[in-house]
Amino acid sequence: MKTNSRRRTASNFVRHARRIVPIACCLLALMLGVNTIDAAERSPAMETTAQRDARMQWWRDARFGMFVHWGLYSGLAGTWNGKAVATKGGMEWIQQRVGADTGTYAQRATPLFKPAPGFAREWAALARAAGCRYLVFTTKHHDGFALHDSKVSDYDAGSVLGRDLVREITDAARAEGLRVGFYHSVIDWHHDQYAYNRSTKLPHPLRGKPYPNGERDHAKYVDYLHAEVAELASYRPDVLWWDYSAVDFQGDEAWRATDLMRAVRVRLPRVIMNNRLYRIPEAGWSGMGTTAVVAKLDTKYGDFLTPEQHIPATGMPGLDWETCMTLNTTWGYSEHDHAWKSDETLIRNLIDIASKGGNYLLNIGPKGDGSVPPETLKSFQAIGAWMKTNGEAIYGTTASPFAKLDWGRATRKGRVIYLHVFDWPKDTRLVVPLNNRITRADLLGSRSNTRLTVMPGGGGVSIQLPTISPDPIASVIKLQLDGEPRVAAGPARTAAVEK
Repeated sequence: MKTNSRRRTASNFVRHARRIVPIACCLLALMLGVNTIDAAERSPAMETTAQRDARMQWWRDARFGMFVHWGLYSGLAGTWNGKAVATKGGMEWIQQRVGADTGTYAQRATPLFKPAPGFAREWAALARAAGCRYLVFTTKHHDGFALHDSKVSDYDAGSVLGRDLVREITDAARAEGLRVGFYHSVIDWHHDQYAYNRSTKLPHPLRGKPYPNGERDHAKYVDYLHAEVAELASYRPDVLWWDYSAVDFQGDEAWRATDLMRAVRVRLPRVIMNNRLYRIPEAGWSGMGTTAVVAKLDTKYGDFLTPEQHIPATGMPGLDWETCMTLNTTWGYSEHDHAWKSDETLIRNLIDIASKGGNYLLNIGPKGDGSVPPETLKSFQAIGAWMKTNGEAIYGTTASPFAKLDWGRATRKGRVIYLHVFDWPKDTRLVVPLNNRITRADLLGSRSNTRLTVMPGGGGVSIQLPTISPDPIASVIKLQLDGEPRVAAGPARTAAVEK
């Protein structure tokens, strides 16, 4: 913990940051031990397919994770000057939405950010009960406030609160058996050398306005970014979730991205990283916007693709991908956003994504004290109840062998096919386009997993179902096949399903 003499207000950070940049560079080298030989040994180009598959396996098996957006903005709750900034949209961007300079923002937001004791244990317990296998949280968002006890900044939880919130959250998640991911913004609205006008696309509260402190040296900010990431590497996260770049400012020009990723891999050779240090086609991007995602990824730019707030219609066959999504319309907490998704939507989203070979990273936005809104609790409890019965049909599965199923979705685990029935047939007869012999069929969630009768017919096999489905949202039938799935003739086959 830092002494009081090291604590400074946001307005004093400018002077302090200039003094500590050389220290930051030394810290980066010492913590990561970067040298040319080691970096080459850790390069993705040197990794065999088998080695990459082994590194990615836990993440591929997990299928479901909790995302957490939480920081100074959380206490503001979408309110500025006593009025709602908006009823929809991301309130983690509230500083930019109201055009506040960093000093004004910090003055308003800091007194409202008061994490309660034990908040992190509550998050971790909720994630575990919901069936999440990993938890990714914001170590620093665009506002620049870091949640750890940083040696290269005084705009952080260690300086302001005397607490290392990254340590608290990481330890709580691991105590629940969860893997841990760090979201880290490479944008920084607080740092006095971040040259925001080098991009016309990236958000900033003062974008387009002259720098208030004169011409900026962006290289100094990048040194700071690298040093801060070096500090975070000491917590040994399983995932680094970068955010984000623009088509006009990205990669090596903006963040020295190649060096940053290489340095992290030297320290954490098994870490998994996303693709948002770049905004180019080779990294899975066709432009700006959350839907500008293409099914293409050179792994030197990241390990997985990150479609946001949507599910790709046919998945991304042959690639690792993860849809991140909110429970309402905001990532950070807002007391004004009541557009909560239904339990049916959330559970069917999880199934849909798994059926297309992807992961679902579902966000919560805790309040300034770390507490979770009741609507969030309800949603995650509902998912947890469904996963308790049907989790085997999600974890460790691969994409559906069917091009389309009018009544629902399917996932696969070797010679086992899981049928996720959304629309229970009125005649209690489910037709599945398979030419295999079904050695066993069970209805999950029924008493002792009811054995079902299977007969040939209808362009595949016909399964006789009970009159009432066990689950009104999605009932799961487990089929054990006599070999590899043989899909009956019909629509063109793909690695995904689309209703």
